[in-house]
Amino acid sequence: MSINLSKGQRISLEKNGTSLSRIEIGVNWGAIKKTTKGFFGGEKTRNVDVDLDASVGLFDESGEVVDIVYFGQLKSRCGAIHHSGDDLTGDIGGDDGRDNEVISIDLNRIPANITRLGLVLNSFRKQDFADIPYANIRIHDGSGSIFGTFDVANDASFSGKISMIMASVYRHGESWKFRSIGEAVDDRDLKSTLVTFSRKFA
Repeated sequence: MSINLSKGQRISLEKNGTSLSRIEIGVNWGAIKKTTKGFFGGEKTRNVDVDLDASVGLFDESGEVVDIVYFGQLKSRCGAIHHSGDDLTGDIGGDDGRDNEVISIDLNRIPANITRLGLVLNSFRKQDFADIPYANIRIHDGSGSIFGTFDVANDASFSGKISMIMASVYRHGESWKFRSIGEAVDDRDLKSTLVTFSRKFA
């Protein structure tokens, strides 16, 4: 199951004939460094806080949002999805190698009426993805096997954007499949990003 998917690829979430039950989404990023000229000609560098928000929308068969896990609701009503909490700043002192936000999904506990999960990312303060140091995403099974990674900071397709759709996790018969999307979108907030997901991928 150790596979790093490119955009658009799909895999069945099974390992040795057994369906995987857990997915984790980890997002890591840094603060933006701004350099300004001082009154006497010197330069001063300061950190500008960055607030990226990872979220998951739970969709039914009709494409309607049934529930959302985000910084304002850290657990789904069914208890299957947990958010680690809202990081409002990014790594102030440089890349610490740890995810700033993590969302954990227990697929076995997802209610039967939920047919698809939309994994999205938004820049809450509308800061351009291209300006945010080492912004990256890892989606894995909780034990290190990575399905998809997105180098948001260095991918030209994210430049000028503040929202993206990371991936779709959807039912396929009795099991789940994972689709790596990694598409920047023109939306300005979480609600509109989920609408775009429903329209294009649900």
